[in-house]
Amino acid sequence: MSSPSAQIVAAASTTLVVRDADGRELVVRRMTALDRLRLFKAIGPVLSQNNPYLGMAMLAASVVAIDTVPVPPPVTEGQIEALVARLGDTGIAAVASQLAGEPAPLLGSAAQGN
Repeated sequence: MSSPSAQIVAAASTTLVVRDADGRELVVRRMTALDRLRLFKAIGPVLSQNNPYLGMAMLAASVVAIDTVPVPPPVTEGQIEALVARLGDTGIAAVASQLAGEPAPLLGSAAQGN
């Protein structure tokens, strides 16, 4: 039986895998309190109060790998925006669905007009 702190560490390091509508495999990890604190520092006090920006930044910062290539945690506003641009609408939507516990949209369903 593991200790409570070991269980917390294990839960924080658990990753989820989702495929976006572009076919990319995204590895996602739920952010910890420390991750969120570092994200607030990266985006600064003004953008930390901007809920739409913060939400998008949190989704992007939850991605730890794209197609098996590790993604380092962003530490500047520019890195956050570059990661959001790299993920695009399909990547952000897939991450949001995965973290919400919902299934991601079917591959290609938007392109087929379904």
